[in-house]
Amino acid sequence: MRPTQGKQRRNGDGRVSLAYIDSMPSAARIRPLDLFTRDDWERLSARNSWMGPLLVVHAWGIIAAAMALSIWSLWFLPVSIMLIGARQLGLTILMHDAAHGALHPNAKVNDFVGHWLAGAPMGGHLKAYRQYHLTHHKYAQQAEDPDLILSKPFPVTRTSLRRKIIRDLTGQTFFKQRSNQFANAFGIGIKKGPGAENRSQSAREAVIPMIITNLAIFSVLTVLGYWWAYFVLWLLPMATWMMMITRLRNIGEHAVVPDNNDPMRHARTTLANPLEGLLLAPYWVNYHCEHHMFMHVPCYRLGIIHRALAAKGVTARMEVQRGYLKVLAMATSKSETPKALAAA
Repeated sequence: MRPTQGKQRRNGDGRVSLAYIDSMPSAARIRPLDLFTRDDWERLSARNSWMGPLLVVHAWGIIAAAMALSIWSLWFLPVSIMLIGARQLGLTILMHDAAHGALHPNAKVNDFVGHWLAGAPMGGHLKAYRQYHLTHHKYAQQAEDPDLILSKPFPVTRTSLRRKIIRDLTGQTFFKQRSNQFANAFGIGIKKGPGAENRSQSAREAVIPMIITNLAIFSVLTVLGYWWAYFVLWLLPMATWMMMITRLRNIGEHAVVPDNNDPMRHARTTLANPLEGLLLAPYWVNYHCEHHMFMHVPCYRLGIIHRALAAKGVTARMEVQRGYLKVLAMATSKSETPKALAAA
């Protein structure tokens, strides 16, 4: 069912009311038991209490190892930047799992790990993100979807995407996003008016934990004698490689999907090779169609569920593409105008 148009009801803190979200019509959904027996579904979607936290440890372990590699020899800096940037994206993905309550069965552990060990160092705030992200799932690719702005402009020209990637890799995207976030947090240049204080409060809730966790990272590196690594091996990957692959991941998930109203075709699964998984799509984030079909399933079960769906022939009805290069070709299929060609 398509959602109705209407004015969003907000809580006292300015955020969209979850009760209001639940009361409105939503995008069409898939019931797991329409595709699997109850026993099969319980087996395929089973959670455990250690896998989510272990993935968080895994992300930080790769970040630490990549830092050590470039501290040992700066010749490895380009590789380290890509590895660290990909795991920084991985931390946001694990915060995303926590937003669905899928990182740990215990809600308090789930929220603590998801916020302080995954989201906060990257400037994310779990509670605010959960509110926003569940709205996205409720109205996936519909008019009320807050993420529609990320997919609606596509397809674009190759020139347009190239300009965006250049802005990402030169830190311009990062600077714009973070400067806006900090300006909102501290009321710098914000026009007074309805909701201004609520926006500032929401921004502060993300910025203050980010400052605390980043000070902790800087302090640890300083104690170890490598204060400069915070800027070169933490901020630089975040400001460059992570920005670019976040954009590519967003394109892969919903850009130029074939049917905004079909729950098997309004999100895309991109079958990533091992190199893409290492540097672009960590922690099974590429199985995005399965995630939208079964949004409370932990990320580490999505590949297993994909294979089970393939065995049943269901993936033939889903939006599945092989590799990010193919998806980018689809997303940049708009013809170049003479003006764009001249600018290139």
